[in-house]
Amino acid sequence: MSSTQTGNERATRTAGVAMIDMKLEVVVIPVFDIDRGKRFYEGLGWRLDADLTSGDGSRVVQLTPHGSPCSIHLRQRNHDSAGGTSAGTWLIVADIEAARSELLNHGVQVGNVFHFAPGQNEPVPGRDPESRSYASFASFSDPDGNSWLLQEIKTRLPGRGLSLDVASLTDLLRETEAHHGGYEATAAKHHWSDWYAAYIVARERGMTPEEAAKEGAMNVERVRKLAQR
Repeated sequence: MSSTQTGNERATRTAGVAMIDMKLEVVVIPVFDIDRGKRFYEGLGWRLDADLTSGDGSRVVQLTPHGSPCSIHLRQRNHDSAGGTSAGTWLIVADIEAARSELLNHGVQVGNVFHFAPGQNEPVPGRDPESRSYASFASFSDPDGNSWLLQEIKTRLPGRGLSLDVASLTDLLRETEAHHGGYEATAAKHHWSDWYAAYIVARERGMTPEEAAKEGAMNVERVRKLAQR
């Protein structure tokens, strides 16, 4: 039996299984000099999302390549936080308890959910008491010791893009429709999809509604000029 046949059969068996979305969004890059690394990646035009120092004194710098749904974390190469919190690759989930349960059902040994409390250097057991986004975690490893960190995000911080499920996409489409209505009232005749596409992509990349509306208008103008050639 070929490997292709085996892969196809496996895909068929799992096609009907409900799966929790786990979005690969952060890859940790170990560096000897964080400031030097930060300058290098900013020099590539990558967006600086955060430069934070945690309670245990470790520093994390997050940058995102233009148009990428995945970011990088620069971590000091000789620093490794306690409690499994320096996992190399991050998976973003909307419901950390549901994601953890699904992994357990697949036979994965997942650590308990934890959060960080003000003034404490070590992880605290349980979800974040206020159910804040970015604040609840759980970790697991593969058989070779490669570690993964689950992070729960329900609502993005400004400029960090969007977490899209059916309900969120519905809200985004309604938002897009409302902003397009204001544009359409004074704009020349155009196809709404040209405006919608640019607006939605801009919002997913972390732009504000106002910035996204400008992207929509510019794309309509680009399409119009191409049609005139």
